[in-house]
Amino acid sequence: MTADLVARATTLLELHRPGRPLVLVNAWDAGSARVVEAAGAPAVATGSAGVAFALGRPDGERLSRAEMLAVVSSVAAAVALPVTADVEAGYGATPADVAETIGMVLAAGAVGVNLEDVDPTGAHDALVDLDDQLARIRAAREGAEHEGVHLVVNARCDVYLARIGAAEARLATAIERANAYLAAGADCAFVPAVTDAPTIAALVAGIRGPVNVLAAPGSPPVAELAGLGVARISVGSWPARAAITLLSRVAHEVLESGTYDALAGALTYPEVQRLFAT
Repeated sequence: MTADLVARATTLLELHRPGRPLVLVNAWDAGSARVVEAAGAPAVATGSAGVAFALGRPDGERLSRAEMLAVVSSVAAAVALPVTADVEAGYGATPADVAETIGMVLAAGAVGVNLEDVDPTGAHDALVDLDDQLARIRAAREGAEHEGVHLVVNARCDVYLARIGAAEARLATAIERANAYLAAGADCAFVPAVTDAPTIAALVAGIRGPVNVLAAPGSPPVAELAGLGVARISVGSWPARAAITLLSRVAHEVLESGTYDALAGALTYPEVQRLFAT
């Protein structure tokens, strides 16, 4: 692997600072990644849902590994920033499959991954056995080390997102799993679908490493999350869904009422040309 890839991986890892969080606006293709870069982002993250939606498909490992990584490659080629890729559960049944995926991620130019623990073979209502997930995380780390790169592994626990188990037990489950993931070689623990400050604070207090929060409307603002000790903030599929929502409004207005008000405020054609020409 090139020295540039190693340097980008180091930069991405160093951006994970509790209290001074890395803020990621998730992109779904090369164009959206360029928009995020132009806004001043320090890194670019892809989101599996946005990528799938842009290809006309639902989320949840409905894309093949090759389809997902083709988009990751186009994003990495379009920006001069570190790129971290959402590779869902790793695209494969075995740790060896995960290690192979990691090699392909690095070859695509990304230097980080999200790796989730919801069981992709079921109805997304169960977590992968803990020992099995630890083996998958170790395989991801070993696969990256084989390539000579410290890939940033953001290990995701979906106990809240998938509403698994009793509500009162989810915090303990998330902390237990997150700490096990970090001990297995992950660099950051990601617990999506937690939006209230007390639970976020409890996660930060209990997890022995950097914590990623998925922000959404109603979440504490970035400054408050920083004060809670969060190290990474991402917005997942929200930007892609916002773009889809705007397009839907435009389409309905033009086709149903014959007016164009929803187009007001758009960047001018020259502005967009300049954005992508740089």
